[in-house]
Amino acid sequence: MTERSIPRGPNRMSPRSRLAATAARAATWASRTTGRGAGGMIGGLIALKIDPHILAGLGGGRPAAIITGTNGKSTTTRMLAAAMRSAGTVATNDGGDNMDAGVISALLAGKDADRLVIEVDELHVAHIAADLKPEVIVMLNLSRDQLDRVGEINTIERSLRAAVNNNPQATIIANCDDPLITAAAWDAPKVVWVAAGGGWTNDATSCPRTGGAIIHSDGDWFASEPLPDGGEFRRPTPDWTVDALGVQSPEGTVHPLSLRLPGNANRGNATQAVAAAVAMGVPTSSAIRAVCSVDSVAGRYSTISVGEHEVRMLLAKNPAGWQEALSMVDRTADGVVIAVNGHIADGQDLSWLWDVRFEDFGDIAVRASGERATDLAVRLLYADIEHQRIADPVEAIASCPPGRVEVLANYTAFRDLRRAIDRDATTGNTEHAAGTAEEDSK
Repeated sequence: MTERSIPRGPNRMSPRSRLAATAARAATWASRTTGRGAGGMIGGLIALKIDPHILAGLGGGRPAAIITGTNGKSTTTRMLAAAMRSAGTVATNDGGDNMDAGVISALLAGKDADRLVIEVDELHVAHIAADLKPEVIVMLNLSRDQLDRVGEINTIERSLRAAVNNNPQATIIANCDDPLITAAAWDAPKVVWVAAGGGWTNDATSCPRTGGAIIHSDGDWFASEPLPDGGEFRRPTPDWTVDALGVQSPEGTVHPLSLRLPGNANRGNATQAVAAAVAMGVPTSSAIRAVCSVDSVAGRYSTISVGEHEVRMLLAKNPAGWQEALSMVDRTADGVVIAVNGHIADGQDLSWLWDVRFEDFGDIAVRASGERATDLAVRLLYADIEHQRIADPVEAIASCPPGRVEVLANYTAFRDLRRAIDRDATTGNTEHAAGTAEEDSK
């Protein structure tokens, strides 16, 4: 990859921005030193209060990639950052803080990095891209997610479409198996289509470009109504594809893909990360080697010893994510704990539970857990899944037969469980406060 002289962010910052950056670093240091947090947000919040226009200065004109979509942002960001490190240093928000404050904190921490690989919440892409002027925008998928915060899905598609239209310099890496992503990227002057998969189609039933129905058939899809110019809105021919054999590049070469992360969705994420890295000048072989080295993303997919149990942690945040996580559950495990909270970060409306196809778990001991364990237990009851309701996830794990336990949890349930396990490990507490298991009938 040809190196070039890259202006660093601080060299392009105004005096006010420098003051904001100094205050932000002090706040981050204080947060970490006092143990109040990792500092991934507070520094950015302080900086924004002092200088609302700090983001462009921190970007400093460095080559940037933005990764967005409903599911897979953190994983794809981790993979793309790994690939880009083969070409130089990288600033990235690998902790998953993907709104303005988190992005600012990541750029402050990586002020001397050569390149930026930034995960961005779907609703924040338009204005963050306006400041960073990215070389690449990776668009993964769109589905319902926290409707009480994010809003209606076609609104998000229109916001992403505006970001694409306002950044003609960017190469768009778009999942052509998702009609909503395809609609957002359709007019891009530079687009690379990736067949990254689209197992969840419940939110892609009508076409935002034509208003007609989307017809899905044997890996293909098309709109029932023509575009305004009379053309057909149909799944584009992919430049990159992935299957059981590996990743096929635009040249037709198949590269083996041996990921450490499970699931077909992660194979699609990896392919989009590879396509993005190649668009930014990384050789295909180097990019594939790097994405295959990623084995955990903020604790997701990790296995932890908890007493008599080996616990594998899976994160799921919306119907599409839950369906993918359920497909990853090892049906030979000794227990399954499903934990659901309903905080603002999760989405307080849990009606989406009824959209998830909870499958038969056979003879595995299933526990409904989390602060909204009762909502989950009712859903499992109607799915005809035998289970116990034990609100405390640590107690739920302890109640499973000794051996391997699969844990599926939404955002704050996942976070709180990790903290509880880490705290018990630190204090040597192997007997988490015993609770009473409440048995629910089938």
